[in-house]
Amino acid sequence: MEGASDGFEAVASEGSGAELSPASSQREPGDPAGKPLPPQPAHTAQSEEGWDQQSSQNSVLPKNTAKGTQTVSRIEDNETLRKTEESPGKVIQQNYHMPDVITVRVQKGSDSFQEVDVKIERPTYNKPFLGGFRNVSTGVEFHNAGSQTKPPKRPHKGIQLFCKETQTTVEKNKPQQTRNATSTQMTKIGLYVSNMTDKLITPGKYFTAEEYHKRRLEAVIVLQKYFRRWHAVNLVQNLKELKRLRLAWEAEEELRKKREKEEKLIREYEKKLNPKTKEDFELLYHELQLWMQEETERINRTLTGAERKAALCALLEEETQLIACIGMHKLHANLENQQKSILHLLRKCAQPRRWKAFDGKITEMDTKSTLRGKELLEIYRSLTKEGIPKDERISVLLTVKCTVQEHDCKLTQEIVALIDREIDLLSRDVKECNLEGLRKRICTLFLQYIKIPEFNPEVAGLLKVPQDPLTLYKKVYFCHSCENYLPSTEFPVAANSRTIGRCHSCSRLENEARQREAYLKYRLILEDLRKSEVDYQDDSKIVFLVQLPDMQYLIENIWNCQSALSASSDLYDLVMVRWDKQHEWSPWNTILLTKEEADAHLKLCNLQKTYEAPFIHKMEQKHIRAKNYFAQIPVMSSFLHTSNTQANENSYKKHSSSKLKK
Repeated sequence: MEGASDGFEAVASEGSGAELSPASSQREPGDPAGKPLPPQPAHTAQSEEGWDQQSSQNSVLPKNTAKGTQTVSRIEDNETLRKTEESPGKVIQQNYHMPDVITVRVQKGSDSFQEVDVKIERPTYNKPFLGGFRNVSTGVEFHNAGSQTKPPKRPHKGIQLFCKETQTTVEKNKPQQTRNATSTQMTKIGLYVSNMTDKLITPGKYFTAEEYHKRRLEAVIVLQKYFRRWHAVNLVQNLKELKRLRLAWEAEEELRKKREKEEKLIREYEKKLNPKTKEDFELLYHELQLWMQEETERINRTLTGAERKAALCALLEEETQLIACIGMHKLHANLENQQKSILHLLRKCAQPRRWKAFDGKITEMDTKSTLRGKELLEIYRSLTKEGIPKDERISVLLTVKCTVQEHDCKLTQEIVALIDREIDLLSRDVKECNLEGLRKRICTLFLQYIKIPEFNPEVAGLLKVPQDPLTLYKKVYFCHSCENYLPSTEFPVAANSRTIGRCHSCSRLENEARQREAYLKYRLILEDLRKSEVDYQDDSKIVFLVQLPDMQYLIENIWNCQSALSASSDLYDLVMVRWDKQHEWSPWNTILLTKEEADAHLKLCNLQKTYEAPFIHKMEQKHIRAKNYFAQIPVMSSFLHTSNTQANENSYKKHSSSKLKK
C-alpha cells in the first residue's frame, strides 16, 4: 500500500486531534492528484443520510442496504480501497437511510457463513468534522471517523470538584474617561442629530466632604441605636427565659425532694411494720430505744416516789411485750429469707457460664453441670409448690423418685421411702393439713441431696463449708462469746483493733440487747464513698481499710453529723467526697456535704480561690484531728507518711512559685 500516489487527498479540520483511519489515509498509484475537502459542519459529516463506514481489521462494505442486510467480504492485503470502490455492485448510495438493526454475514470458513444482528446506536449529539478525502476520479468523499459509539464518561469520584474558572474571579478594568482623540458630533448646518434618546440631568445640591461624612455618621448612629435596642430586647427576653427555666427547675427540684422525702418516710414506715432484713430490725430496735428514753425522761420529770416506780415497771412490761413482738416478726422473716436464700443458691447453680467478647457482647454457655442444676431447680420448685391437684402432686413425687434413684445411698433410700409413704397416703384421701410434716421432711432431704457435690457438681463452689477439711484450718478464728470457730469473714475487724473480738451475730445480739444503735445511715455513706472511689480508677486503698465504726467516729466526732457548708443534719442526704480530688480519699482528705453540694464541689478546679480562708482553715483543723485519731492505727501509718510527703512537696512548689512571681 502506497500513500504518495493514491487518488485521495487528506483533509483535516482545524484544531481536530482525531487520528485518520488507515483506509482513508492511502491512495493507489496512478491516480490523479486529489483536492482537499473544505471544512464542513459536524452534522453534515455525521448525517444519518450518509453511509456508515465499518471499521475493523478488514474493511467491509454494505450490500442489500434497502432490506437492512449487508453482505461482507474480506479485502486482501494487496488490494486498495479504490479497487474495492470501483467493483460492480459496490457503489455507495448517497441517500441511504441506516436501519435500526442490520444483519451482517460473516464468513467463518471456506464454505460456512454466519449471520449476526448488529444494533445501530444513534448518536445523540453532533460529531465533529475530523477531515477526510475526496476521490478525484469518482468524486466520492471519505470522512475520518473518530469512533462509532459515545465517548465513555469519566467515573464519578464521589467528591464535588471545582475548576479553576469557578474559583477565580475575572476582573476587568474599563476606563470611563474619553480619549483625547475622541470627538462628539453635534447638530450643525447640513447635519441633524436626533435628541430623542438624550437625558436631561439637573445638578443637585452640592455638599462638601465634611457634610458627606457627617451624614454617614448620623446614619451609622441611627443604625447603632436600632441594633442596640434589638440586642437589648433579645438579651432581656433571654434573661427572662433563663429565669423562667431556673424557677421551673427549682420548683421541680423542690417537688422531687419533697416526693423523695415522702417516699423515704413511707419506706421506713413499711420497714417498721413489716421488717424483713437485718437493717430493718436494727432500725426497729433503735426506734424502741429512742421511745424508751423519751418515756423514761417523761416519767422521771413528772412522777416521783411509788408512782414513778409503778410507771417504770409498766414501761418495762410494755418494752418486754414489744421485744417479744419484734422476735415473732424476726422468726417469720427468717423463714422467708431462708426460702429466698435457697432459691438464690439454686439459681446460681443453674446459671450458665458467661464471658464478655472483644466486641462487648456477652456469650453464654450451658455445661453439663449447669443443665443438671436447672433440672434440680425446676424439680425443687415443683416440690415446694402448694395447692396443686393430687394427680399433679403424684407426678412430681414420681419425678423426684426417678431423679434420686440414680444414686444409691442412705439419703436417697430415705427420700424414696418418704415419697412412697406420701403416695400411699394420697391414695387414701388423707387431708393435706396432715401431710405438712411429711412434705417438709421430703423437701429438707431433697435439699440436702441437692447440696451434695456428687449429685450436683455446680454447688461445690457455693457452699460455705469447704469440701477439703484441711482448708478449715486456714483463717479460722474462735469467738469467745458464742464459743464457735468461724471464718475470718464472720468477724467485724476495725482499723484500730489488735485482736479478734466477737463475731457478727454476737455483736448484733449485744447491740439489740444494750446500745440498740442503727448503723444503716453510716453504712450507706460508706458504700456510696467506696463506689465513687472505684469510679476514679486511681487504685484507692484507704477507703477499703476504713470500717463501719471508723466511719461512725469520723461522722459523729469530727464532722458532727452535719454538712460542712449548709449544716444539714439529714444523714440520708449526706455523702463523703474528696476534699482535693487530685489525691485519693483519706480521713484527712475528705469533706461531708449534701449530694448537691458534693456535685458542685467536685467540679471546682481551685479550692483556694473558691472558698474563703477561714473555711479552708476550719477544714484543715478537722483533717488534723482525723490524722491524730488514725495515726494510732499501724496500717494507716504508711499512708500518713506518704500524704505528709505530698503535702510538703505541694507547699514547696507554691512557695517557690510565689517567689518567682515577686
